[in-house]
Amino acid sequence: MPLDHHDLDGQLLRLLIAVHEEGSVTRAAARLGVAQSAVSHLLDKLRAIVGDPLFVKSGRGIAPTAHADLLVERARHLLDDLRAFSSAGSFDPARLDTSVTVAANDLQRDMLLPALLRRLRSQAPGLTLRVIASGAPQAAMLRDETCALVLTPRPPEATDILQRRLFEDTYRVFHDPQQRTAPWTADDYLRSEHITVVHDHARRALDLDDWLLAQGVRRRVVASVPAFAGAAGFVRGGPWLVTAPGRLRDGVLRGLADAPVPRLVAAPVPTLAMHMVWHLRHQHDPMHRWLRAMLVEVVTTAADQAPG
Repeated sequence: MPLDHHDLDGQLLRLLIAVHEEGSVTRAAARLGVAQSAVSHLLDKLRAIVGDPLFVKSGRGIAPTAHADLLVERARHLLDDLRAFSSAGSFDPARLDTSVTVAANDLQRDMLLPALLRRLRSQAPGLTLRVIASGAPQAAMLRDETCALVLTPRPPEATDILQRRLFEDTYRVFHDPQQRTAPWTADDYLRSEHITVVHDHARRALDLDDWLLAQGVRRRVVASVPAFAGAAGFVRGGPWLVTAPGRLRDGVLRGLADAPVPRLVAAPVPTLAMHMVWHLRHQHDPMHRWLRAMLVEVVTTAADQAPG
């Protein structure tokens, strides 16, 4: 009996999205928690239904066909409809069997997401969390369902993108105490050499760097890295400084000494606000509302437990 659209289901739609996003049958299988042979079998089934190869060999990997690029967008919307249909009566996290993707960088990832996963899994044992780097996030990440949430200090500006402030952090100057002392004065800070972060794919500097340039302050930057995790290796064992969110002392900058940023101009260095960002179409979705509420609870708990 030939296959047709009646054979489509949520499993095939999730498979298409996973293979498309991962660019690999092996990685898609790991993401979905199934054997590689199962992914290959279901992919053949999907090819028969849509009448297209969907993915073809490209170098050492695979690349989507033009038809697959079109279908993956439809698949995301169909999965949204299926989730809305299944939760139309009453939403029960315990019945979830899905994966949620959150985009975050060093600070948000280490500070919030392990606790978020514990809280989510306590109510939804069938849910899995996938974390990707947010870099300098774009609205397209949320529009095309690359992720469900973005955690970032720089929400993309668009009329279909919503946000909520989660917390604020202050910048601190991190250094290796075995190599140098803290820069307590502006002269010492500006004479020093610095490591900074520039998000490679967007060539987007930190808010701090943009603010300093606007104040007419130029630091002696000797290296830039795509994330604060990369800065730690430079600072350890070297004379360099990295100015970073203070809460990273408990994360990727653990073990380094830190001090306040010296007063460089009349205005104090601005704080760093962290936001949760999502797409307008998920505003009233029961599962997404639950996900956002869980994250807010994590932030509230972390604030209650913080010293002072």
